[in-house]
Amino acid sequence: MAENKTQKTTASVSDFINSVPDEKKRQDGFTLLEIFKQATGEEPAMWGPSIIGFGDTRYQSPTTGRSGDWFKVGFSPRKQALTLYMLNRDKNAALFENLGKYKTGGGCIYINKLSDVKLDILKEIIANSLT
Repeated sequence: MAENKTQKTTASVSDFINSVPDEKKRQDGFTLLEIFKQATGEEPAMWGPSIIGFGDTRYQSPTTGRSGDWFKVGFSPRKQALTLYMLNRDKNAALFENLGKYKTGGGCIYINKLSDVKLDILKEIIANSLT
């Protein structure tokens, strides 16, 4: 089987966030970094050139049977939106109802800016998604 394209790297998380051109996205990126660190108790690592992941896990796709290493939860301060990965929407349905303004797609949560959501609820969703 082929390896996953996105692999854990030794690149600097701070350097990556500092490279985000949009000042507000950069500030939100550093805020998310602290929220994820507090919620997970894990240190961040870069996955590929643009994803910040927390924790390590081994997964197996129920549809393809493909397996690989991945992060437990993560985010990326992308140009269009702050993209949050691996937040369990089914498990956290009640919390998502009160989170604020966000969109979903492809297993991700998209937030335009952190001021659109309640940070205490986001932190709880992240922590709940680890188990």
